[in-house]
Amino acid sequence: MQTLISKSQFKPKVLEYLRLVEKLDQPLTITHEGKPVVQVVPYQITTDLTKELIGSVIRYEDPTKPVPLNEWEVLK
Repeated sequence: MQTLISKSQFKPKVLEYLRLVEKLDQPLTITHEGKPVVQVVPYQITTDLTKELIGSVIRYEDPTKPVPLNEWEVLK
């Protein structure tokens, strides 16, 4: 279920609406002149994507030097 609320209704009761989003775990869409402009969504914990990159660097000699064409995997 999508909850719509106008900016004028949202502004004076911001904390109340934020608690509602947290409690119901549902997004809240804020409108301006009847058109959706902002969506407040519950925070979702995501996995740390940088952990997958640890140990993936083979060489790190000169970071500003261009990569030779024969080392581009995309070209293989």
